[in-house]
Amino acid sequence: MKHIYLLFAILVLAACSKEEVHGPWNLKNGQEVEVLVSHRYGAIGDQLLLLPRNEPGSMHLSGFTEREPGYNYRVKARMVAPEVPAMDGPAYHLEFIGVVSEEKYEGNEPFEIALIQSHVPGGPVIMLRKQDGHYHFIPERLTLTHANEEVGSQLEEIWQHNNELLENYQTHGTPPVIKWRAIKATVTHDPENFGKSYLVSHIEFTE
Repeated sequence: MKHIYLLFAILVLAACSKEEVHGPWNLKNGQEVEVLVSHRYGAIGDQLLLLPRNEPGSMHLSGFTEREPGYNYRVKARMVAPEVPAMDGPAYHLEFIGVVSEEKYEGNEPFEIALIQSHVPGGPVIMLRKQDGHYHFIPERLTLTHANEEVGSQLEEIWQHNNELLENYQTHGTPPVIKWRAIKATVTHDPENFGKSYLVSHIEFTE
């Protein structure tokens, strides 16, 4: 009988050791972790950091609707790896559980955002709209203000081009062809509208 129990224990341990892990942090399905969410909402290279090691990883965190630009968060999350991933969706992701702590960012270090982003399906799009005289990077979440007239005229040029592409597509069915391959904007948090707007100091075009 002892041999049977021993064999059973060995089989259980072997099964556990072979349990599949996912993502850059080798997490098991259902495993709970703490991650750091940066104040740089929507920035290039805005990666989650696995705590306590501050280990970066390109993981998608779903369900964190209360996130606001300009704040650093420690959050609890759960690894989700469905047996049958959604079509065109990630094979795994983190699911938001709750906020552990929240801290307002007090610095002024610049970072970059991409004004042309690729989406599946659909391809590259210009991430800039204009409403009520304001440039919107993420509608109902983030607007863009400009530090000088040159940047202001560049934002207007980008918006005008995007508006023409949308009008041609709606009127003639012409597929949008963006005249730039990439647009990067250097930004900081706008002190006049903290948490709601980025102040753009420089724009770099790649043709």
